[in-house]
Amino acid sequence: MAIITPLKTAAEQQLAEQFANVKAELPGAGPVRKLREEAFAGFEAKGLPHRRLESWRYTDLRSLVREAMPLARRSERPQAVADRLAIQTIPGPRLVSIDGIFSPADSDLDTLPEGVTVRSLAEALTEAPEAMAAALELPEVARDDSALMLNAAFARDGMVIEIAPGVELARPILLLGINSGAKETAQYSRVLVTVGAGAKATVVEQCESVGPAPNQVNSALSFVVGDKAEVEHVRLVTRQRPETVLVQSLLAEVGAHASFASVALATCCGVLRQQSFVRYAGEHSRAALRGINLLRKQEHSDVTLVMDHAAAHGESRELFKNIIEGEATGVFQGKVIVRPHSQKTDGGMKSNALLLNDGATMFNKPELEIFADDVVCGHGATVAQMDGEQLFYLMARGLPRPQAEALVLAAFAGEVTEFVSDETVREIFMREIDRWLSQREAAPKLETV
Repeated sequence: MAIITPLKTAAEQQLAEQFANVKAELPGAGPVRKLREEAFAGFEAKGLPHRRLESWRYTDLRSLVREAMPLARRSERPQAVADRLAIQTIPGPRLVSIDGIFSPADSDLDTLPEGVTVRSLAEALTEAPEAMAAALELPEVARDDSALMLNAAFARDGMVIEIAPGVELARPILLLGINSGAKETAQYSRVLVTVGAGAKATVVEQCESVGPAPNQVNSALSFVVGDKAEVEHVRLVTRQRPETVLVQSLLAEVGAHASFASVALATCCGVLRQQSFVRYAGEHSRAALRGINLLRKQEHSDVTLVMDHAAAHGESRELFKNIIEGEATGVFQGKVIVRPHSQKTDGGMKSNALLLNDGATMFNKPELEIFADDVVCGHGATVAQMDGEQLFYLMARGLPRPQAEALVLAAFAGEVTEFVSDETVREIFMREIDRWLSQREAAPKLETV
């Protein structure tokens, strides 16, 4: 029988060379090193994700990543980074990563509330390799994802955040990730957040680029939500270079009688893949994933999610909205899995997109895999142009067409913005939406929404 050996692309060959060169210096010995070796072996067997894989059908990394950029290392901080750090956007403790590497000197470690501890991932991997190897293990529904395999193999740094049981944070914790853009680099990082039983916390993740060089970014944020805990996650992806390829993975394990909610906003995102894997580890839990993507030119945003109902009496809600113009592309792939023993599951999934011109593209692929009989699950997806009747109503009352369009689009996006509970963070969402609308061709400058 003939043995078929798949050809490796130039980028895949370069990644193999990089791993061989750096694996000995990556933090973590024993079980961590074994996990890295196994993860990269899994990646080599699969290669970069490509369109023949159903979950990556619309985002072909094998074609998008022609060359593997050099791995990012700790270096001198460019002035552009210092200028960005001088701006405090969200009140509350700020934890800073620069090019995927945790920067304690730029973080507000002294202002962390009692019951919250933070250390670098590199430190944790070195000091507690057995515990960290277990923490880095991928959930069952994500074990075949070669992008996450790359993250596990190469992650040099990140953060380990622990919130003690019963702690209620009055202000959000900001995870500020800055791409310096001083030179082309590939960045791999992982943030682990453990939220104790009965705790309440909001974690805001802000990702920006301040320099001229594009990057290849592969980051993962993992939550373990204890029983009866409440966690809100907010993500803002803005100001990325057009050539940047950004893969962000969100992993969440939700305990019994707990809640986990995530809201994301992406503008000026280059090529973006946001993939989420949520597992219900206890009964009577709630999880919600929501987001807004504002796309123009040749931008590409792929939202792919899996809600794994592995316990009974779970509730899930997904709502994603896309506004697309130019030759940009939006993707929504949502899958809800209901395990055989997960009776009384309640799931609802919806994707809505507005295409502002003929060159804009949207792909929708919602899925339900239901193996229990006492459930209520549904999904819906729409792709449309702006409502002519709404525009006519506004223009008949004296508004110019650009301003009427801006009001319609702001209202369309605003349905998701309402789910951001923190007022300051919600205002930032609104300002980013307003900025995007103001930059539309022939659109007037608008007041803050």
